[in-house]
Amino acid sequence: MSHPSDRLFAQPLEQVPDFVFNEDVVRVFPDMIKRSVPGYPTIVENIGVLGARFAQPHSVLYDLGASLGAVTQSLRRHVRADGCRVMAVDNSAAMVERCRQYLNAQDSMFQELLPVQVLEADILALSLEPASFVAMNFTLQFIAPDERLDLLARIRQALLPGGALVLSEKLRFDDAQTHDLLNELHLDFKRANGYSELEIAQKRSAIEHVMKPDTLETHEQRLRAAGFSKVVPWFQCLNFASLIALP
Repeated sequence: MSHPSDRLFAQPLEQVPDFVFNEDVVRVFPDMIKRSVPGYPTIVENIGVLGARFAQPHSVLYDLGASLGAVTQSLRRHVRADGCRVMAVDNSAAMVERCRQYLNAQDSMFQELLPVQVLEADILALSLEPASFVAMNFTLQFIAPDERLDLLARIRQALLPGGALVLSEKLRFDDAQTHDLLNELHLDFKRANGYSELEIAQKRSAIEHVMKPDTLETHEQRLRAAGFSKVVPWFQCLNFASLIALP
């Protein structure tokens, strides 16, 4: 399936608005994420593999901040535990509508997939069912920093023994030299994928007040404070990483 190219910031804007997951973003999101997040396809596919390891029979699997459902699709491809179902949750109506379309298309191509429910909801207000696996793929960074610990603590309380949380995030670094190097390499990645200097600058202006990355150490400390006993970084590409947190 071909997707429209991301040209949202290709023309000069008199005033760059804050980034919002609206219909314009949804339309180009597959192209945007592929060209903006190094390692994204690897992370998504392997979240399905990780889900297959931790999923328990007759339990819920959560995709929190599901966007277009890439992680949900990966879980459905890989998880074979009996009686599992996926709950894909996002607070963007435009994302939820398109996510349902993509999942319906997946249903038409595969047989015996896990059932999935797509919810338009704020994950901060969501009542979590007992779950064996939870994925938050580049979601926490869009939540207010003072609300992150409480959300993770609620996820920890919902996790069944032997379950797991997978948390993927863009990272910042306390060491200025490291931060600058990896930031510049990320910009090189975007340039190599066809983004102009204007697009890069305007996208940065749009997202800087919306997305607040943490350091890897902050993530690990917060996850332990939320009650997780073990935190294992399993993937990093430039300044993007993914962690497994165990109860």
